Amino acid sequence: MKAHTLILSIALSFSALGSAQALATDSEQLLHIQKRWAEVNYTLQDDEQEKAFDALLAEANAWIEKEPDNAEAYVWRGIIQSTYAGAKGGLGALGLAKKARKSLEHALKLNPEALDGSAYGSLGTLYYKVPGWPLGFGDDKKAGELLMKALAINPDGIDPNYFYADYLYEQGDYQGAKIAAEHALQAPPRPERPLADEKRRQEIQALMEKIATKVN
Repeated sequence: MKAHTLILSIALSFSALGSAQALATDSEQLLHIQKRWAEVNYTLQDDEQEKAFDALLAEANAWIEKEPDNAEAYVWRGIIQSTYAGAKGGLGALGLAKKARKSLEHALKLNPEALDGSAYGSLGTLYYKVPGWPLGFGDDKKAGELLMKALAINPDGIDPNYFYADYLYEQGDYQGAKIAAEHALQAPPRPERPLADEKRRQEIQALMEKIATKVN
C-alpha cells in the first residue's frame, strides 16, 4: 500500500471512530436528559423541583452550546422550559413559556422530525395551555394544527395522542378526546423511559376519568 493511501486510510478510520463516539455521546446525553427530566417532573415538588429544573435547564443550555445545530437539544430545552413553567406558575411561568416557544420553533427550523416530531407536540401544547392575548400567545386553532402535525409524524406515540386527547377535552370534544386517550394507552412502551411511560399512563387514566363524567 502506498504511503499516502495508508495515511488516508488511517485518517478515515479515525474520522469514523470520532463520528461513532460523537453519536454515542449524543445518545448518552439525550438519555440522561430524558431520565432526569422524568425524575424532576414527576418525583420532586416545590423548591426542590424548581432547583432541579434550574440545574437541568443549565445542562440543556450547555448541550446546545456544545452542539448549536442539534435539534434534539433544542427540543429538550423547550420541554424543560415548558414543564418548568407549569410547575412554577405566576408571572415567571409566562416568561419561561415564551422561551420554550422560541426553543421549540428553532428545533423545527433545524429538523421538524427530530424525536418523532416532539417539537410540534410540545409547541402545540404550549399554545393551548398559555393564555391568549393580551396576557400571552395562546391560540387554540394554532395548537390544533401543531398537534395534528405531531400525530402525522408519530401517529401511535403515547405523548402526541395524550396531548391531542387533552386538547380535545379542553375544546369540549369529549368523544374525540376519548378516542385519542384510548389510542394513547395502546402506545408501545419505551424501554429507555420507564418512569415517563408509567407517569404518562397515569395522566391518561386521570384524563379518561374526567372524560367519562362528560360522555356518560
